This record gives sequence, C-alpha cells and structure tokens, in this order.
Amino acid sequence: MKLKHQSNVHLLPMLAACLLIIFSFGSCASKKKLAAMQEQLDLANSDLGKSGQKISELSRKLSACEQEKSKLAAELKSNEKILDVRKEQITDLKQQSQQQIDQLGDLTVLSKSANDNIKETLDQLSRKDEYIHLLQNAKSRADSMNLALAVNLKSVLKDGIADQDVEIKVDKTVVFVNLSDKMLFESGSYNITSRANEVLGKIATIIESRPDLEVMVEGYTDNVPIKNSCMTDNWDLSVKRSASVVRVLQEDYKIDPNRLIAAGRGQYNTLASNDTYAGRATNRRTRIIILPKLDQFYDLLDPDKVPK
Repeated sequence: MKLKHQSNVHLLPMLAACLLIIFSFGSCASKKKLAAMQEQLDLANSDLGKSGQKISELSRKLSACEQEKSKLAAELKSNEKILDVRKEQITDLKQQSQQQIDQLGDLTVLSKSANDNIKETLDQLSRKDEYIHLLQNAKSRADSMNLALAVNLKSVLKDGIADQDVEIKVDKTVVFVNLSDKMLFESGSYNITSRANEVLGKIATIIESRPDLEVMVEGYTDNVPIKNSCMTDNWDLSVKRSASVVRVLQEDYKIDPNRLIAAGRGQYNTLASNDTYAGRATNRRTRIIILPKLDQFYDLLDPDKVPK
C-alpha cells in the first residue's frame, strides 16, 4: 500500500504538467482565434463605415433627383399651360384669317359704283395734296419776305439804339418792332420825344420801300390808373400814343395814310407781371406791326403764281 501510494504521488506532477501543457496549447489557440475574429470585426466595421458614406451620398443624390423631378414637373405644368394658350391663339388666328378671307371675298364683288366712288375720293385727295403744296409754297414765300424785312429793320436800327429799347421779331406771318415808352414818349403823355423821331425815321425808310405792306401801330400801357384833363384812362392813353406815332409817319415821313392803322390795347395783352417796376416798364410799349395786305395774301395763294 505504501508503495502504491508513493507511485500515485509521483504521477501527480506529471499529470499536472500534462494538463498545463494542454491548457497552454488551448490558450494559444484561443488567442489566435480571438485575434482573427477581431481583425474580421475591424474589417467589417470599416466596410460598414464605407457603406454608410455611400448610403449618405446616394441619399443626397436621391434628394437632388427628387428636387429636379419637382422642378421638371413644374416646368412641364407651365409649358402645358403655355401650350393651351398657344392653341387658343392659333384658334383665334384661324378665325381672324377666315374673317379676312371673307372680307376679301366681299371686296372682290364691289360694284362699279363703289369703284367709281373710290376713284372720286382719290381725285379729291390729289386735289387736296395740290392745295397743301400751294399753301406750303405760299408760307415759304411769306417767311422769306418776313425774314428779309426783319434783317433790313435790324440793319437800319442797329446803330445808336439800346437793345432794351427796341425788339424786332418775326411772328407767324408778320414782322413787328417793340419800342419802349421811355424812348418814344414823355412820362404819362403821348408827346413824341426827339429821340423817337430818329427811330421812326429809320423805320419809315423800310416801310416806304415796301409799298405792298400795311402798318399797324399798337399802344400798350401798364395797369397803373391814369386820369386827367387830357386822358380818361389807360385805353385812352394807348390809343393817343398809337395815333401820335401814325401822325409822325404820315406827316413827317410821308407814308401813305391808307397803309396806316392806329390801335390801342390799354393795359391788357401784357408781356410781364405788373407787380414789379421792371414788369410795368416792359408792358409800357408801342408795337409797330408790318403785315401783308389781304389782296397780297390772296396773291400768294394764286396757283398761277406758285413757283414751279
């Protein structure tokens, strides 16, 4: 028994060693397997991350495609509306074209009377064109004569006369000269000054050279009331002033009185406001208008005298 027991004691270390060797081999095998599994897990996680990125990218592309789809759908809807409008327009054009074709058909069956009326209308238009041409020629001739007259007046009045005292203008069919009252008359009266005689003499020279023209003298005043033993009001003063100028032209410079007209305009037809001294001075004036006689104007409208 003692020998057997000792024998078993000797076997225990060997058994323990064997078990240790077996466990060591098992432990090494487990570590390798665990490392392999960890490597596969890491690889799977990496693949999963890449798959997640691809899914995100595909999601963005899908969202963009959906937006593009919505945009295209909206454009399609808009184009369908435009197409419907175009169809309606084409229908209207077809109707209008048919109406025009019908109207043309009506025109082709015009009666001879209608054709004669059209011809007569065209003849009337032609005559009107000729009349318009006649008027244009007459106006051109009148404008040329007025321009020449204005140039002559400016030439004879340019020396020794202040610009603010004399104004020469061409207005429509007439030429007129505005003369300030301080140059022509004594203050508040209708007596002609010596300086005015010089100016009127120069104007008379031009008037005498154009016996085919008439001369109207208009007197103007400001709105300051005047009344004395010689004058009733501004109307009276303006008439007396124009008459004084006419008398000088007739008596001193021998202008035919049949060509002269005296007129008073009083305080009306103003050029400036009467509220200021300068405005009242501007309104106090005498206007000498040189205009064609009526028979001369009709001569301008004579077709036989129109330049070819």
